[in-house]
Amino acid sequence: MSLEASPRPLPWLMPRWQELTRLADAGRLPHALLLSGPHGVGKSSLAEALIARTLCASPGSLACGACHACRMLAAGYHPDLLRVAPEEGKRQIRIAPVREVNAFVAQTAQQGGYRVIVMAPAEAMNVAASNALLKSLEEPGGRTLFLLLSDIPSHLLPTIRSRCQHWSLTAPAEEDCLAWLAERLGGHDEARFWWRAAGGLPLRALELAEPDARVLRQQLHETFDALVRGGEPVAEAARLERQSVDAILWYGIAWLEDLIRLGLSGETEELRNPDLLPLYRQAVKNARVRDWFRLLDYAREQRRLLAEGGNPNPQLVIESWLVRWSTLLRS
Repeated sequence: MSLEASPRPLPWLMPRWQELTRLADAGRLPHALLLSGPHGVGKSSLAEALIARTLCASPGSLACGACHACRMLAAGYHPDLLRVAPEEGKRQIRIAPVREVNAFVAQTAQQGGYRVIVMAPAEAMNVAASNALLKSLEEPGGRTLFLLLSDIPSHLLPTIRSRCQHWSLTAPAEEDCLAWLAERLGGHDEARFWWRAAGGLPLRALELAEPDARVLRQQLHETFDALVRGGEPVAEAARLERQSVDAILWYGIAWLEDLIRLGLSGETEELRNPDLLPLYRQAVKNARVRDWFRLLDYAREQRRLLAEGGNPNPQLVIESWLVRWSTLLRS
């Protein structure tokens, strides 16, 4: 691995990276760092760059990319790095992996430098796992770095948050990421459209521009057009059966937020999905804004329950949600 191939933060995160490297060079890097921000802002790029630089034997502005530690990391294994995530097919981080963390922290770093523990998503820790982690967070020993990545830091126990230095990452300004997006999406018009649709989150924009995601977006557009024309919501839900329920609710929440903006202000400039304006206008005409707020609350709660494994039948969630949409569209 060369310097050019060393992990580096995405362009809009460079100011935060420079803050981190200044702290590290001054010996003031916290022993536990909580990086939070919405999915798509690029938390992992900042974390991976920090992991590489922290473990590197000869770091500069980035990891050197050439030392033994950098080569081990590039090969996919470093003895002083421990990553903790939910088991495949599971939603929670349980207590057993955290016990491994505690044993790892008690050991001496094999390469004589830092030990790094990465937990992502940190909010996936259940209560038992969180409580088991507290002692290691309180007394990690020297040259130990905990990196906790979280989309929703409020879901972490307060006792965990209080033991970390919290860095919150926000969506970048358009001028800070548009050129990067345009390079990957084939032009500024495409980049600007998907950046707006993603709510200003560049990595989410790339996901939305993927062919499968475009197909789902078009399918949902057709679904709501059908509901306006009197389509049967249960039948429409059946057509979505093989699609990701989380993705469906994400789109619905984004569209409801647009609809509410339009209903409250009448302005179209701030809409994330201006191509859906005819659908929004029909919806605003047919129902009161407070009804759309209720539907938005319902969608957010169902998405939260699904993420936590709290609903046994996701398809019923979609049916119920489309029935509510249909009722409002026909009011």
